[in-house]
Amino acid sequence: MTWRKLCRKLIFPPAWIIAVLVVMSAAGLAFVFAKGHERSIAAYIIYAFAFYTLTVLCIFLSMVLPGQYRSVRQKIYDNPLGSRYMTDEAFRTHIRLYVSLVINLLYAGINVLMFVLYRSMWFLCLATYYSILAVMRFLLANYARTNGFGVDMIGELERNVICSRILLTVNFALTGSVLMMLYENKGFEYGGIMIYVMAAYTFYITANAIVGLAKSRQQHSPAVMMTRIISLSAALVSMLSLETAMFSQFGQNMAADSRRLMIALTGAGVSLCVITASVYMIIRSKNDIKNLKGEDDGKQR
Repeated sequence: MTWRKLCRKLIFPPAWIIAVLVVMSAAGLAFVFAKGHERSIAAYIIYAFAFYTLTVLCIFLSMVLPGQYRSVRQKIYDNPLGSRYMTDEAFRTHIRLYVSLVINLLYAGINVLMFVLYRSMWFLCLATYYSILAVMRFLLANYARTNGFGVDMIGELERNVICSRILLTVNFALTGSVLMMLYENKGFEYGGIMIYVMAAYTFYITANAIVGLAKSRQQHSPAVMMTRIISLSAALVSMLSLETAMFSQFGQNMAADSRRLMIALTGAGVSLCVITASVYMIIRSKNDIKNLKGEDDGKQR
């Protein structure tokens, strides 16, 4: 076997070998960190092995994923329902509303159960927060089901005023959560690799919410804009949750006062953003309602 063929086999091993390498690397790294052998000779060998595994995995994914993505995308477009989801923004927003509603109800139910079991106000604050999100999303989803998006502008604006007022109440649950983070050392904790997964997910939903809010202007639907504002508010709260998880995982050597200051500043910033967005939507929606009703009165005359 020539060196060229050997290198090719090392860089492009079969999929089943890559799967075995991933399992072995994960097990090796878990053993090193669990036993505290980060600076041993065996640890450096495992690090090198894990680096090789990551390299071949990335090469494999870069070659396989684009083709798989095109294939899956084509199958989605070939399906009538999938094609509508990909091309109809209003329909896609409607589906996302229902999915988010189900997730919020699930989280609220879990936290209510945890409150009943452990009698911790922390879980009650979380249950209240997810319940508020669920109420707003239910109101918008129910309205969209019966009226659609971008049809009755005054109706959408009136629903926006209601949802914006409800969004203001998120600050009560948020304030309670922040106070418990500051003085009762409550917060979120993710073990091992989950902290990186949750970080990636949080940054993704935040970026997605910002992009969605920017695109909502093109749809000329106040209700769609409201759904984006709710998503962005939820993403900002997730950022605060991620911050507490990061402190739990990596901030053991950080002074308690510095940690409290960071949490307080982030909590205040998130709360200010939610209040600003809510007040802005209330004022703008009411002004737009007055303008539209004024135009209708002018036409009738």
